[in-house]
Amino acid sequence: MTTPDRPTLRVVVADDQAAVREGLVTLLDLLPDIAVVGAAADGDHAVTLVGQHAPDVVLMDLRMPGVDGIAATRRIHDHHPATKIVVLTTYSDDTSILDALRAGALGYLTKDAGRDHIAQAIRTAAAGQAVLDPTVHARLLAATAHAPDTPPSTPPDGLTARETEVLTQLAAGHSNTEIARQLFVSEATVKTHINHIYAKIGAADRAQAVRYAYRHRLIQP
Repeated sequence: MTTPDRPTLRVVVADDQAAVREGLVTLLDLLPDIAVVGAAADGDHAVTLVGQHAPDVVLMDLRMPGVDGIAATRRIHDHHPATKIVVLTTYSDDTSILDALRAGALGYLTKDAGRDHIAQAIRTAAAGQAVLDPTVHARLLAATAHAPDTPPSTPPDGLTARETEVLTQLAAGHSNTEIARQLFVSEATVKTHINHIYAKIGAADRAQAVRYAYRHRLIQP
């Protein structure tokens, strides 16, 4: 039975391997607050199911025949923005991670994730918040080593030098508390900077800000 404060989340599962796809459907259907409304073996079918069912979240594999997960993520993000995409894949290389985030994925998990982690990722993404597998998070943190030592002389979209610093730290996966500690400012100041950043770059959440930072090479893959 669904609890009053946790409505049922509608999910589409996309994975080309039948055993994995069916296993995920079975696993998710056991959860009281998640209902699988469709399962796809390729990206094109996933996009079709999203159009038919308007799910809250798509659990998306990357490597699929025909339309792959990256292309499907981009199409869903562009045409069905209310549906959030969580990538679930065996790949955790920089290219796969960045391509998925740039395409519009809000979450990225590897298939080592357990049921509870997958379920929490779905709930988190449905709430509009980014969620990254610890392995993926570590890859983004490692990318900090390639970040410029100083902000660009002309930050994009009117960002100030300080806002660019905050955005770079945010994109590297640091929390508000960690950013505040590293920049020697209060958490309230960091939150204010982040609100200004979101307004200037047109981002609604951290995942969009991360994509922006990589697109403008504030952090190098």
